[in-house]
Amino acid sequence: MAEQFSLFDAPQPATHSRAPADIGPAETAPAVAALGRQLPQGVYLGTSSWAFPGWAGIVYDRAGAESALSRRGLAAYSRHPVLRAVGIDRTFYTPIGARDFAAYAEQVPAGFRFLVKAPAAVTDAVIRSERGRAAGDNPRFLDAALALDSFVRPALDGLGDKAGPLVFQFSPLGRGAASEPARFVARLHGFLDALRRSLGGATALLAVEVRDPEILGDGLAAALDDVRARFCFGVHSRMPSVAAQAAAMAACAPGPLVARWNLHSGFGYEEAKAQYAPFDRIVDEDPETRGALAALAADAIGRGDPAFVIANNKAEGSAPLTVIELARAIVAARGQGGRT
Repeated sequence: MAEQFSLFDAPQPATHSRAPADIGPAETAPAVAALGRQLPQGVYLGTSSWAFPGWAGIVYDRAGAESALSRRGLAAYSRHPVLRAVGIDRTFYTPIGARDFAAYAEQVPAGFRFLVKAPAAVTDAVIRSERGRAAGDNPRFLDAALALDSFVRPALDGLGDKAGPLVFQFSPLGRGAASEPARFVARLHGFLDALRRSLGGATALLAVEVRDPEILGDGLAAALDDVRARFCFGVHSRMPSVAAQAAAMAACAPGPLVARWNLHSGFGYEEAKAQYAPFDRIVDEDPETRGALAALAADAIGRGDPAFVIANNKAEGSAPLTVIELARAIVAARGQGGRT
């Protein structure tokens, strides 16, 4: 599958104008700069979003307001030697157009990639109230036409060759998924097949992340392989470990690695946010997850496939510091495998 994705360009210095003078990149420690040079091509590590004032001194040269970082921080973020990708999560809540995607792409260098989440309007089986409670069935659930028009085409058109994985993250599906996972898998297969047919010759790295462990297995692997989609490892308190997910999805054909390191085990999002803010240090180290993801990334690169891993602040306390430690683990794993 590797030849389908033009994703192995080494990150190059940006030729565009840098961010406004009030937001610049943090001074890079020599060891981190060296790590960026050692990290293999085809490894795209990044964070979920970039607008965090607590990253001053880690990613940014000063503590800008969250709103300013959201608008003008991406160019500075993309100059970090290890941060070669970023997640766009806002699309989960409200779709954005090709022009907005293009504005993001213009701020980053050629070797940079975006991982983008599909709208919940397509991936959530229920309509939710303002408080997140189910308020009825969602009639547009797994609507391929809606996904194509509101998400896939705008992302591909706007991001161009900087488009990384387009991730369909499914909220917990409830008892139906546990009792009849094959039914969901069959419907998912039809949805992804319709997207592929509509895209024609256009290349897109489609990935699926679930929050119901019962869905994992050979059936899901076969469905994804048939439509040239990837399983997205989701590190979340609802899901088993990365190693357990890898074992459950072992039937998947080799291909790009896609992973989202979302949440430390045992925490809810709000609990983790309160525990870890302002996200300027690692609070709860997770060496098991780090090692498992590093091994998967090293395997992908070793066989010629790209590896995409996006980390959240709620994973260990500070997403960019988590990414730096993961990069070190990947370099070490590659060295142990006898590759350079």
